[in-house]
Amino acid sequence: MSSKENAAVSQLRGLLEGRYALRVLWALRDEHAQTFRLLQDSVGSITPNTLNTRLKELREAGLVAHGKEGYSVTSHGADLLKRLSDLQAFAVRWTISQSKKK
Repeated sequence: MSSKENAAVSQLRGLLEGRYALRVLWALRDEHAQTFRLLQDSVGSITPNTLNTRLKELREAGLVAHGKEGYSVTSHGADLLKRLSDLQAFAVRWTISQSKKK
């Protein structure tokens, strides 16, 4: 991997490692817009300040947009969520294989 690619991966990983960032994206995975309140309920136990911060970061990164209906993922956000779904499928298979070892 080139240094440019490494930097891009590091930048994305840093964004997604922010507290609740993945949970916010995951809550928007059905690609239907959600109001702030509904999104806060969907994420669960997130303070309004933290949600505002995560939404700002995700909007600046081009993964989330805000429109008349509320917050939704952009095409980049949907692409990322598709790739994360592959990770979820892997995690389920991996967890099953781990439990069989015990």
